[in-house]
Amino acid sequence: MNESNRSLQSGGNTEVSNAWVDEAVEDDFKPLTQEEARQWRIRNPEVSVWRVVFWQAVLCVLVGLAGWLYTKQAAVSALLGGLSVLLPSAVMAYGLTSSGLAKALAAMFPGMAKASLAGVLFWEGIKVLLVLAMLWSAPRLVSELNWLALVAGLVVVLKAYWLEFFLRSRSKP
Repeated sequence: MNESNRSLQSGGNTEVSNAWVDEAVEDDFKPLTQEEARQWRIRNPEVSVWRVVFWQAVLCVLVGLAGWLYTKQAAVSALLGGLSVLLPSAVMAYGLTSSGLAKALAAMFPGMAKASLAGVLFWEGIKVLLVLAMLWSAPRLVSELNWLALVAGLVVVLKAYWLEFFLRSRSKP
């Protein structure tokens, strides 16, 4: 077997493969100075989940008013759809920021990403269960439920996350 065939069978050119390994090993990490970190914090302020809940409430009211232009049942159905997103989101926001469980986890595991992730997953599960319970009870709460308005209210209020993202990106210098 000649040299080129051995090279192909063994995985190709070793010089090329070593070049890739060297590039992967190089570390471009440079810690920020205190001033650079302060500037970064100014450019990227902490995002509050309560801002999203605020915009969800605004959209819930707007979708209810839009439904009122059609019929009273559409308004009630749209509000119920919006509330099916708004209330569970508010419960999750409270659980992540203000509850005793959040404070206890932060005290027990300061700076632990796993504890934070566990808290988010726990409250996200509670949120999903609340949404399902509210949607399941919707036909029992409203006798003449307008399903199209309910789904429209649900979808519009869910888009508050994108609205907050859009408004935040527009306000950056």
